[in-house]
Amino acid sequence: MSRIDDRFKSLNGKKALVAFFTAGDPDLSASKDIFSVIEKAGADIIELGVPFSDPLADGPVIQASAHRSLQNGTTLGKIIELVKDIRSQSQLPIVLMSSFNPVFAYGQAKFVEDAVNAGVDGVILPDLPPEEAGKFLGFANAKSLDTIFLLAPTSTPDRIQMVGEASKGFIYYVSLTGTTGTKEALAENLEEKVSAIKNEVKLPVLVGFGISGPEQAKEAGQCSDGVIIGSAIVKLIESHSDPVERDKKITEFISSIKTALN
Repeated sequence: MSRIDDRFKSLNGKKALVAFFTAGDPDLSASKDIFSVIEKAGADIIELGVPFSDPLADGPVIQASAHRSLQNGTTLGKIIELVKDIRSQSQLPIVLMSSFNPVFAYGQAKFVEDAVNAGVDGVILPDLPPEEAGKFLGFANAKSLDTIFLLAPTSTPDRIQMVGEASKGFIYYVSLTGTTGTKEALAENLEEKVSAIKNEVKLPVLVGFGISGPEQAKEAGQCSDGVIIGSAIVKLIESHSDPVERDKKITEFISSIKTALN
């Protein structure tokens, strides 16, 4: 059983909070501190974003964050080293979210081996659909690295079944079509869509994209197994250059989401 599976089991039906931020923004040393702050504030899983110059689904906030990280010289290899460093003081599940290109350039088998050895528990590759992921899944499953696939409001029953069978860890439900970012309201048919997915898959279903605060998190959590929040956290990191103030704001925000969920 993976660290991700263990985490969901330990929640005993409570809703999970997955927190995302871009590794290397403002720098890798700060990322280690931010990870610790988010963990202490109550996140259940932390997603580290791997910056890429041409991301698929990132909105302007995360694109700008990735750009800053790349300008700082952040690479996939350095992020794997960051995870190894974090693992010396934390057992919280860690997921890397990356475009497939950096993984392909790194070497799929080498990436899986190095990531697992560093302590990575799962990976989300939004532009690698399950029907094209056979080779990667072969490496990942052999090393017990959870591969998390995405479903969207437009996903067909066949797609839901395929993703349900290919995924490990949890299912990432993209609540809105388009790019990431904080939105004013969630999709009206969210409950209906998530219920249909939960009827077909065995894994926890988490809702991401567009969740900006406690009210939306509570609404999304009522029909799912938890929420994924990224852009709102990245905005806090961007807008607070003073580490003390930044950490205070992140702590308050994560705590408010966790309270709203449960």
